[in-house]
Amino acid sequence: MPDAASRTKTVTMVGLHGGEWFGTEAGAALQAATVVIGAQRHLDSLPSHVAGTRVSLALPISAALDQIVAYRDQGESTCVVVSGDPGFFGLARLAAARLAPGRLVQYPAPSSIALAFARIGAAWDDAVVVSAHGRPPEPAMDAVLAHPKVAVLSAPDFPPEELGRRLVEAGCPPRRVAVASRLGEPGEAVWEGDAAGLAGGSFDPRSVVIAVAPDGSDGPGWCWGLPDDRYEHRRGLITKAEVRAIALGKLAIPAAGVMWDVGAGSGSVSAECVRLAPGLRVYAVEKSPEDAGRTRRNLAGTAASVVEGVAPAVLAGLPDPDRVFVGGGGLEVVDVALRRLRPAGVVVATFAALDRASAAAERHQPWRTDRAGRLSSAGR
Repeated sequence: MPDAASRTKTVTMVGLHGGEWFGTEAGAALQAATVVIGAQRHLDSLPSHVAGTRVSLALPISAALDQIVAYRDQGESTCVVVSGDPGFFGLARLAAARLAPGRLVQYPAPSSIALAFARIGAAWDDAVVVSAHGRPPEPAMDAVLAHPKVAVLSAPDFPPEELGRRLVEAGCPPRRVAVASRLGEPGEAVWEGDAAGLAGGSFDPRSVVIAVAPDGSDGPGWCWGLPDDRYEHRRGLITKAEVRAIALGKLAIPAAGVMWDVGAGSGSVSAECVRLAPGLRVYAVEKSPEDAGRTRRNLAGTAASVVEGVAPAVLAGLPDPDRVFVGGGGLEVVDVALRRLRPAGVVVATFAALDRASAAAERHQPWRTDRAGRLSSAGR
């Protein structure tokens, strides 16, 4: 059983680039370590005067964290070596959650994103960065489709060429594409081309893929309520652009979370929500098979899910929402949405009939819950 002093020892995490660390403090931490843990390629890159016992990092990540904590609890001066910046889509977030507050010290190297943009001579302070490593790949797809400058951290189960194939299938607008692999290591490679070339290539699965619009300006900006003719719809049965713009504003779309679009019709509301917030999990619910087909076509290439079925019964299989737009299904759907709404969530509904709108207004519109889960009017 580790004593209290062992449990309060810090763990250091040092980022490497091409086998080099950055700063005297990082070097001192490595020199002082009695145990150095890392991927074997990082351990092999360290010079001989780093004298601590070298331990190959365990997998999966949960086992690696157990390993780090175990050495720390044994009283070892523990240093973990990783690629680049451990706080940027790296191990630091999970490690900090396992250790007591203030017990993780980081010495980062330049991130792979910074290095990749440097290789192509571009700034990246205006880029959207997403990771497909250990995460669903759809948000990465949505980001490239929605924004003019995006960097994607690829993964073995979502290599660069798979991203390229999906972009081509989704009809992605023109993009200048670069793939940067093994940055700072033997075998470093930078490829440049377009989405079609990306789809037809073969790349190191652990790469940075950069996609940039030719003029850098064809992303969505902060616009919504797009023209109705942008979407396939049936005889004008679509949430009209002006109404859609107001509804989206009232929904206050979050960057992440879960949204239900109930009575999706053409899926226009879902399409704009995904476009504005690629990290949002959107479920477009539609009972008509014909309209569900249109919705699928309007949402092609995005991460939104089309759920075919009758609400409110079909909602039972969906995760609790942070946002709900009710375009169909009536007051019963509103009641279910209110019961399932997560804390700080919002429900917005539109009605063609005045009596239904009046009945809904008695339930408060837009509906919002505070962080304790209590319902209140957004105007209060």
